[in-house]
Amino acid sequence: MLPADKVIKEILVTEKATMLSANFNQYTFEVYPAANRIEVAHAVESLFNVKVARVNLFNKKGKRKRSRTQRGVYGRTRNQKRAIVTLKEGSTIELV
Repeated sequence: MLPADKVIKEILVTEKATMLSANFNQYTFEVYPAANRIEVAHAVESLFNVKVARVNLFNKKGKRKRSRTQRGVYGRTRNQKRAIVTLKEGSTIELV
């Protein structure tokens, strides 16, 4: 099993993530690609001292981008694995 600081890469603060944390007590993280739900739950609990109710994982495919300097050359942004973690009542994570 991976260490907690390797499983969680970063906390995502986007418009949707902010709405989820304010209304549904859910937080969004970018996680290690080989991590599973149990590893993510243990990592969040140990790093932030909260109780996790459930974890939803999904893979976000990288977008195809066109090069600005070379004609007809395409690249890709990187793929990501994200986790939406629902916390139990009374648990919160301070982001600031």
